[in-house]
Amino acid sequence: MAITSANQLELLQTAEAVAREKLIDPSLVVEAMEESLARAAKSRYGADMDIRVHIDRKTGRAHFSRVRTVVEDDAVENYHAEMTVDQAKLYMSNPEVGDIFEEEIPPVDLGRIAAQSAKQVILQKIREAERDRQYEEFKHRQGTIINGTVKREEYGNLIVDVGAGEAILRRNEKIGRESYRPNDRIRCYVKDVRREVRGPQIFLSRTAPEFMRELFKMEVPEIYEGVIEIKAVARDPGSRAKIAVLSNDSSIDPVGACVGMRGSRVQAVVGELQGEKIDIIPWNEDMPTFLVNALQPAEVTKVVLDEDAERIEVVVPDDQLSLAIGRRGQNVRLASQLTNLDIDIMTESEESKRRQAEFEARTKLFMETLDLDEFFAQLLVAEGFTNLEEVAYVDLDELTTIEGVDEATAGEVQARARDHIESQNEKALEAARALGAEDSLISFPGLTPQMVEALAKDGVKTLEDFATCADWELAGGWTTVEGKRVKDDGVLEPFDLSLEEAQTMIMTARVSLGWVDAAELEAATEEEEEAED
Repeated sequence: MAITSANQLELLQTAEAVAREKLIDPSLVVEAMEESLARAAKSRYGADMDIRVHIDRKTGRAHFSRVRTVVEDDAVENYHAEMTVDQAKLYMSNPEVGDIFEEEIPPVDLGRIAAQSAKQVILQKIREAERDRQYEEFKHRQGTIINGTVKREEYGNLIVDVGAGEAILRRNEKIGRESYRPNDRIRCYVKDVRREVRGPQIFLSRTAPEFMRELFKMEVPEIYEGVIEIKAVARDPGSRAKIAVLSNDSSIDPVGACVGMRGSRVQAVVGELQGEKIDIIPWNEDMPTFLVNALQPAEVTKVVLDEDAERIEVVVPDDQLSLAIGRRGQNVRLASQLTNLDIDIMTESEESKRRQAEFEARTKLFMETLDLDEFFAQLLVAEGFTNLEEVAYVDLDELTTIEGVDEATAGEVQARARDHIESQNEKALEAARALGAEDSLISFPGLTPQMVEALAKDGVKTLEDFATCADWELAGGWTTVEGKRVKDDGVLEPFDLSLEEAQTMIMTARVSLGWVDAAELEAATEEEEEAED
């Protein structure tokens, strides 16, 4: 099929029609046509030739040309597309390396196979241009709410027409058992926009916490204006949700503003979320206070926060346990998501039993190690003493303040405690040396004999071994695996060594070994402190 004058006009008409239909630049369609014609011409004249096609944007006439580049004499690799300076002199005056020689060649007669190939190239280029346009249009809409129309359902996933393209709402991103039919209107949150081989993929969600956040921003003007801030959102999609809000204006109640007159604002969000019940909670910087609010409607008696472990222990009245946990653990689970803490809930009776067990264990410790009667041991525990070190090295006055304990008795108790500690230290040092612990580790400041023994059992026997340890290997820590926090046990964790103390000890060891310059370390520490300030 030769390209006649009629065909030439049709080229431009086709390009404009396709561009209008696909909402892309007509020049991109013409460039795709040029490339397809060039590829067809190569199949006619030879694949090694550099053949280019230019379509006149006004007349639609296609110009075919063969291009050759001038290269060094010893650099010619393709004689069909390159030529030396001497060869170029036959066609050009004063040719130089890098010059381009272009000569027009007759248009090709497109056979059936070549025409089909050209069509495929054009379609491919058009698809690529359409994908680029869609991606550029939607990449800035990630994190916003979008309205669309349901087109069809594929294996439980909804394909949604969002105007200039299609988006996908996966079945695990739908709320509960909600169902849609073709042409139904739907409102979703644009969770992600990715450029993939098969085109830009727009992923929608109706279960994301951010969807609720954006809905409240639409319904509550104070949130949109920044007067009220949404600090955290936790959802059990389609069932229940908790949202924590903070007002930057003391005259505005954040909870009341979100609820609205007769609940109008929150009900608008509830209606969009298929009846999902929403608890609106005032935010508080004090985490225990915030948790008490988050566990509403349950009453909380006591809260104990472990910041290092990012865990929090909550004590509730016996009759409030089921309410605090919620149906299938829903209430405590949402509160945990809201505070980003692991929550342990126990009743007052359970806490009382635990405290009684701790009291009995400490009493038994003092009775056995200090050779005391039960009453005296209980007195020590009741006064707050938890271990032998506290008894051995506390000021004598703190013991004599106990009713019935004079100075001589207090001195005798302290002497027994110190003797027992020294005996235990000697045994620990003997065991550590038997395991191969060296004096450089034994004499290191901050390490007790029991710590050295524990390190030696774990294979840390020299100061060099100790200096190569990570802080969490000594003090323990927490890591997140598949969305769950997992405990990493530390070698020295039983000795209540904190991460900060472990970091200091390890850096001190590295400085003493000459691995780290003390002046540089001090300068870096000062810079960190200034940055924090």
